[in-house]
Amino acid sequence: MMDAKKRKALEAAGWKAGDAADFLEMSAEERQLLDTRVNLALAIRRQREARALSQKELGARLNTSQPRVAKIERAASDVSLDQLVRAFTAAGGKIVVKSAKAKTKKGKQPKGKKSTGTVVLEVVTSK
Repeated sequence: MMDAKKRKALEAAGWKAGDAADFLEMSAEERQLLDTRVNLALAIRRQREARALSQKELGARLNTSQPRVAKIERAASDVSLDQLVRAFTAAGGKIVVKSAKAKTKKGKQPKGKKSTGTVVLEVVTSK
């Protein structure tokens, strides 16, 4: 992140400060998907390294090549979300999908309330 003083000076000079998603004019949904992909790709690499697997060894588990694993770990645009999930589980990770529920101020589940439309994708690494 840019420090506030530098940001203020740039904006005063007519520049606009933002991140790559701002530059690309990504919607909130596109940002969320990109964040999910990048975080999952980082988790794949951490999990692979925790298991002392090379990219080539992980590729063998996925029936793919080492260069493809490198692309998976970079969350390249031609890598599907399904491939990211498969790579993470092939490296020994576990994915838990939880549906978030509406709660009252006291943290209790109100009667008759359904899911809030929020899904929590929990990536669990193991050794």
